[in-house]
Amino acid sequence: MIGADAAATAGGQSRGHPWALLAVLLLGQFMALLDVTIVNVALPVIGRDLHSSGAALQLVVGGYTICYAMLLITGARLGDLYGRRRMYLLGAVGFTVGSLLCGVAPTSLFLVAARFLQGAAAAVMVPQVMSVIQMRFTGPVRARALSAYGAVLSLGAVLGLVLGGVLVEADLFGTGWRPVFLVNVPLGALLIALVPRLVPADEPTGRRRLDLGGLVVSAAAVFLVVLPLVEGHELAWPAWTFLALAAGVLLAAVFVPIERAIVRRGGDPLLNLEVVRAPGLGAGLVTLLLMQVGYGGFLFSFALHLQSGLGDGALRAGLTFVPMAALFGIVGFSWRALPRRAQPVLPGLGLVLCVAGYLTMSAVLRDGSHGGPWLWAALVGYGAGMGASFSPLLTQSLVHVPPTRAADASGLFTTTMQLGQLTGVAAFGTVFLSVAQPFTVASSARAVSGTFDWLALLAAVGAVAGLLLARTVVRSQAAGAEPPRTAVPTDSRVGASR
Repeated sequence: MIGADAAATAGGQSRGHPWALLAVLLLGQFMALLDVTIVNVALPVIGRDLHSSGAALQLVVGGYTICYAMLLITGARLGDLYGRRRMYLLGAVGFTVGSLLCGVAPTSLFLVAARFLQGAAAAVMVPQVMSVIQMRFTGPVRARALSAYGAVLSLGAVLGLVLGGVLVEADLFGTGWRPVFLVNVPLGALLIALVPRLVPADEPTGRRRLDLGGLVVSAAAVFLVVLPLVEGHELAWPAWTFLALAAGVLLAAVFVPIERAIVRRGGDPLLNLEVVRAPGLGAGLVTLLLMQVGYGGFLFSFALHLQSGLGDGALRAGLTFVPMAALFGIVGFSWRALPRRAQPVLPGLGLVLCVAGYLTMSAVLRDGSHGGPWLWAALVGYGAGMGASFSPLLTQSLVHVPPTRAADASGLFTTTMQLGQLTGVAAFGTVFLSVAQPFTVASSARAVSGTFDWLALLAAVGAVAGLLLARTVVRSQAAGAEPPRTAVPTDSRVGASR
C-alpha cells in the first residue's frame, strides 16, 4: 500500500507505487463512464430479446444516469465521513454485482432495477477518485494525475460507443447484448483485488455526522432536474417535465441557505459551499459546465446523424469518434510540456479551437456527405481543443482548494460534469431532432449543421469564461500564492515536494 511508505523525495518523486495507485483509481472511473454510453448501441437488441417497451428502454439508459447524478454529492461526503478507500471499494463491489445482474437479467424490469444499482454504486465510487487525487498527489505530480483523469474521461465516453458496437456485433457465444454489461465483471473483480493493496487507507474522524436534511433536498433537486432532461426529448416535453425542472431549480436554491445555516451553527453540511471561494474554482465550474453542455450535445447529435441520417453501423459510427478521442487524451495529458507562462490561457484557447472545429464540421456536413478529410481534420482540432481545455481547467480550478475540502470540490465537479452533459443532450438533442425527424440524409445534414453552429456559439461563451479563469490564475502566480497545505502528514502524500 501507499501510505507512510510513499514518502516524498526530492524533485517530486516518491517511493511506493503512485502511478499504480492512479491506475486503480482511473480504472473505476473508466468503468463507470463506459456504462453511460456502451448500452446505447445495444438498445434495439435488448428491446427485441426482452420484449421491452419504449419506456423500459429509456429507463435502461436513464435509470443509471438518474441514480448516478442524484447521489454524487452524497457519495463524496460518505468518503469524507467513512473513509475514501472504504467507499471506493464498496462502490466497486456494488458496481460489479450490478453489472453481473444486468448481464443475466431475465426481464426488462429486472434490468432496470440492476441499472439503478449500478448508478448508485458508481455515485459512491467515482467521487473518491478526485478526492484521493487531491489528498494523495501534490504539486506537478497532481497536475499530471489530473491530466490522466481528463484523458480517461475523454476516452471512456467514445470507447463506450466503439466497444458496445463490437460486442453486440460479435454476439459472443450467442449471448447477444449481455457482454455489454458482463465485460465489467472481470474488470470489477480486478479492481476489487487491487484496491486493498494499492490504495492507502485513510482514517475518518468519526466525529462528523451525515447531513440528512441536505441529502434529501439535494437528491430531490438533482432528481427533479435530471429526470426530465433524460426523458423529455423522448416524450416530446410534456408539461410535467417543465414543472419538474422548475421544482428542481427551486430546491437547489433552497439547498444553499440550508447548508450555510448548518455551517453557521458549527455543524457538518453535506456540501460546504465555502469551497467555491477558492481562487479559480467558481470560474472553473462555469467553464466546465459550458464545456460539458457542448460535449454532451456534440456526442448525441453527431452519433445520431451518423447512424440515423447517414446509415452508418454502430461500429463505424463509434470509430468515427476515435481521432477526436485520441487527440483529447494526448493533448490533455501532455499540456504541461508547454511553457508555464502559456498554461493559464489554455482553457480559453482550447475552446476557441472547439469553435473552429464545430464550424468546420458544420460546413463539411451540410451537403449530406461524410465530410472527407476536412471532417477528420475538424475532429482532430476539436479533440485537441477539448484536451487543451479540460485537463488544465481541472488543475487550475482545484490547485487552491484546501485538501480538507476535497470531498466538496469532488462532489461539485462530478455533479457539474453530469448535469452539463445531460443538459447538452436535452437542449441540443431537441434542436437536432426538431429538424432531423423524419430522418433523411438531407434533413439530418441540415439538423447537424445547424446544431454545430449553436455549439460553436456556446463554445465561444465558454472561451470567455476560460479567459476569466486565466486572469485569476495569472494574478495568483503574480502574487506568489502557494496552494494550501494539507492536514495529511507530508510523508503520506504522493509527489509532495520538500
